[in-house]
Amino acid sequence: MKTLSLCLIVKNEEKTLPISLKNAKIYADEIIIVDTGSTDNTKKVAQKFTDKIFDFAWQDDFSKARNYAFDLATGEYLMWLDADDFVPTETANNIANWKNFDDDADVLLCPYITNFDKNLTPLFQFNRERIVKNQKRFRFHDRVHEVIVPSGKIVYKDEIKIYHNKKNHTYTTRNLDIYNKMIANGEKFTPRNQFYYARELFFHQKYEEAIHAFSKFLADGKGWAENNIEACLNMAKCYMAIEEENKALSTLFGSFVYDLPRGEILYEIGNIYLKKQLWESAIYYYKLALSSAPNTKGGGFVNVDACTFLPALQLCFCYNKIGDNLTALHYHQISKNFKPDDEKVKYNDEYFKNL
Repeated sequence: MKTLSLCLIVKNEEKTLPISLKNAKIYADEIIIVDTGSTDNTKKVAQKFTDKIFDFAWQDDFSKARNYAFDLATGEYLMWLDADDFVPTETANNIANWKNFDDDADVLLCPYITNFDKNLTPLFQFNRERIVKNQKRFRFHDRVHEVIVPSGKIVYKDEIKIYHNKKNHTYTTRNLDIYNKMIANGEKFTPRNQFYYARELFFHQKYEEAIHAFSKFLADGKGWAENNIEACLNMAKCYMAIEEENKALSTLFGSFVYDLPRGEILYEIGNIYLKKQLWESAIYYYKLALSSAPNTKGGGFVNVDACTFLPALQLCFCYNKIGDNLTALHYHQISKNFKPDDEKVKYNDEYFKNL
């Protein structure tokens, strides 16, 4: 049987840590907690789960802190979590079962679900290198949005779903401050750094700056295809925010050069045509979005709603606008199959009953 060390870096996580570690005893042989400067009762809470608690002076570098935790671990395999992640019982049992198999994997790529409904159905997800062999080659890189570069025998484990349960969705300036400090210190950005720097600007509603940063990332031509597509999507949203709809459209269509059109891209194109009240054009792209399967194996960010529920909902609206209520009802039923308890679905239910 494989041995597994669970590693976390924490700071002021007294409320979230018990949730994160609730099922750890099912699958973890060892729990390593690295505290980067808590001023609350995080360490006292951690003591209920492990005696392997260590201090690490924060250095504006997530990779250094995570790698310190990895270096302290003794298991054959290493698994990482954020303190506001949680591992459902089913996932915990799946990890425990995996430990019994002699698959000799080097890296397990597992779904990281950052948005979900009350039934834990994924709405937004992407794959992360969640479990790796305890070898020096598997260490984190980058100060922010740290990553392990997968190599060797890579295995996808769809049944090992990790959920990110972030309660506070306000974006702090922490990540952006680190990037700005890197710029001030003259540190050269990798293409990946440039992409995530642009995303931070976008999240902080610095739209003009984000457009410039995304444009630089794409112009360099060294980005990963999935990041290129995501850059087009986010840059288009920046253009929409400053009411440059045609530039948004051009940016979305520009994503087609990198790979097959993603459902998220097609959905946003439909939204722009809907805003322009070009119903037939909107219908065309919403249908394409609805027929596109979420690309969960590509490694990029996947907004499941944009390939399922949302285009169905918009198709119902568009067909109603052109007076085809029978087809509108058809797409209402499709949207209802995805989310029967959604408020918009309930509203449409009443609308069609009265109609």
